[in-house]
Amino acid sequence: MDIASLAGLILGVIMILVGVITGAGLDKLIEEYWNYPSAIITFGGAFSATLTSVSLQDYIAGLKSFTLIFKTPVLNTTEMIRKIIDLSNVARKEGLLSLEEAAADMDEPFLKKGILLIVDGTDPELVRAIMETELVSIEGRHKSCIGFWDTLGAMGPAWGMIGTLIGLVDMLYHMDNVETLGPAMAVALITTLYGSVLANLICTPVSNKLKADNAAEMMLKEVMIEGLLSIQAGENPRVIEEKLKSFLAPKDREASVEDGAGGEE
Repeated sequence: MDIASLAGLILGVIMILVGVITGAGLDKLIEEYWNYPSAIITFGGAFSATLTSVSLQDYIAGLKSFTLIFKTPVLNTTEMIRKIIDLSNVARKEGLLSLEEAAADMDEPFLKKGILLIVDGTDPELVRAIMETELVSIEGRHKSCIGFWDTLGAMGPAWGMIGTLIGLVDMLYHMDNVETLGPAMAVALITTLYGSVLANLICTPVSNKLKADNAAEMMLKEVMIEGLLSIQAGENPRVIEEKLKSFLAPKDREASVEDGAGGEE
């Protein structure tokens, strides 16, 4: 589980509650900061407008993607480079056909697919085209979920403002009673508060987390593509290692050297 995402959400809620309780007091928390009609307008309107913006299938997939921020992606680029170097050593010693046995024990379907294409003698350009097409397809599905949260994040403040305007209209109709103006204005502003919380505590952080996970996965798969094509071209394992290490940050390159990621001659 990704503790950072869970901790961030919990701390965000705590910070809001502390601020509210400090200002209004615990006894006024529900009375002053919970308004059922405002919640219906803001949350109901935001989710409804988002449903209008996407297909039902994408809407459901977007909602389900919320759980992904609590999962730690198994994306170790350094380990993948080591694995590819090991494959290159096997191919260099025993030939490309020997990779078919290695592919049978792999859990990564993208890498396994690339190996089988190479073993089947597929043209290198066709291998690249097939794998990059699948890469684009995977990224497209990811961006669909990211787009859901971006849309919902934009709808939250917008519907909060709509709720505020509705409240202001109601307030102006009852300006003859001065005593109700303050409470009526407060209720009108509650919807803006709800919309801002929805956007900035939930939607934007979820979108950013999914974008970061997507970028990491895309880089890992690009490493696989370059590594497999280098193996197919018969390049020296050390050359392949240096080529793939260019995907890593400098500190990670040093770590891979210390861990013995280099291949055999």
